[in-house]
Amino acid sequence: MRIVIAEDDALLREGLALLLRAESLDVVATAADAGGFLDAIDAHKPDVAIVDVRMPPTHTDEGIVAAVEARRRQPGLAVLVLSAYVEQAFATELLAHGSSGLGYLLKERVGRVQEFLSALHRVADGGTAIDPDVVAQLLVRTRPDVQLDRLSPRERDVLALMAEGLGNAAIAERLFVTDGAVHKHIRSIFAKLELAPTDRADRRVTAVLHYLEDSDRRA
Repeated sequence: MRIVIAEDDALLREGLALLLRAESLDVVATAADAGGFLDAIDAHKPDVAIVDVRMPPTHTDEGIVAAVEARRRQPGLAVLVLSAYVEQAFATELLAHGSSGLGYLLKERVGRVQEFLSALHRVADGGTAIDPDVVAQLLVRTRPDVQLDRLSPRERDVLALMAEGLGNAAIAERLFVTDGAVHKHIRSIFAKLELAPTDRADRRVTAVLHYLEDSDRRA
C-alpha cells in the first residue's frame, strides 16, 4: 500500500509516517500544505492519501478541497481525512462526491492504533470509515419527523455502525448478536427508510449516508 500524508503539524505528520512504516506500509511522500500534497499525488500515484482538513494558508477547508481535487486527478484514489473536531459540513462535502474509498476520522483515533489501522485498510479496500462521533452528529441533526423516527433503538445502533463502514459480521460482533439478527435489522431499516436493500456493503453504506446527508440539508 503506497501512502501520501498531508498534515501541517510536523510532529503528527512524522509520527504518522513512523507508525505506518512500522506496519510495513509504504509512505512514499509527506506534505505540509495542499499544494505540496497535490504535487505528491501527481508524482507518486499512491493508493491512499491521508489528509488533514485544515491546512495552510487559511487553515479552513484546504484539506477537503485538495482531497476532492486529488480524487479528480486520480480516480479511485482512497482518501482518509483527519480532523481535530467534528466538522459535519466538511464530512458532508467530502461524502457528496461518493463514499467508496473514503474515510473521515477524528485525529484522536490515531492514538487508538489498531482502530486507526483498521479504518485505513477498510478505506484502501474501497470501503468507508466514518468516525462514530460524526455519524452521531448526522443522526442528531436530522429532522424529528423523518423516517428515522420509525427505527427501533437497536435498528438505530445498527444504522450508526453501517454508516461507520462496518459489515454484517463486524456489527454482530460489536452488538453481541448473530449475523442473522443483523441481517434482519438491516432489512427492516431499509424498509422503514424506503431504501432498496442490498447485500453489498459499499452500496448499503452509500445509500444510508446519502439519506442522512439529504435529511441534514433539509433540516
